[in-house]
Amino acid sequence: MAYAVVRVRGQPDVNKDIKYTMGLMGLNRVNHCVIVPENPSTKGMLQVVKDYCTWGEIEEETLVAMIKTRGKLTGDKDITDDYLKENTSFGSVEELAKAMIENDYKMRDVEDAKPVFRLHPPIKGYEGNKRPFRNGGALGYRGKEINDLINRML
Repeated sequence: MAYAVVRVRGQPDVNKDIKYTMGLMGLNRVNHCVIVPENPSTKGMLQVVKDYCTWGEIEEETLVAMIKTRGKLTGDKDITDDYLKENTSFGSVEELAKAMIENDYKMRDVEDAKPVFRLHPPIKGYEGNKRPFRNGGALGYRGKEINDLINRML
C-alpha cells in the first residue's frame, strides 16, 4: 500500500525539523502531493509533518487520474502511455499506478518525471487547516477519504 501526502498549510515560520522533513518528502509548497511507500520510516516522517499535511491510502483509479492529468516530465510535458512504453517497462499509466501502489516502483524511477504532483486547491476548500481530520479539520491521517480530496483537487 502507498500513501498520498498533500501539504495543506504553508507558513513562513515552520520549525526547522518539520521543514527539513517536508523537504525530504518533496513537499515544498501548498497543494503539492507525493506518493510515499508505507513503511516505518515514512510513518515516522508523517508523524513529524502531521500539523502541516494530510495523508491516506490512495486507490489505483485516483492515482491513474492524477498521473494522467497532473503528472509532468521535465519541460512541463505530460506523462503519456507512449512515453512510458519507450522509457520504462510499463505499457500504460495503469500498470505504473499498480506498481506504485504495491511499492515496486516510484515516480523518481521514471526517467525525467517530476516526483511531485502540483494540484489545484480543492473545490469547496479544505475543511479547516488548523485541526486534525477526525476533529473536523483537514490535517493528519484521513484514510480512504484522501481519494475524495484528491479528486476535488484535480
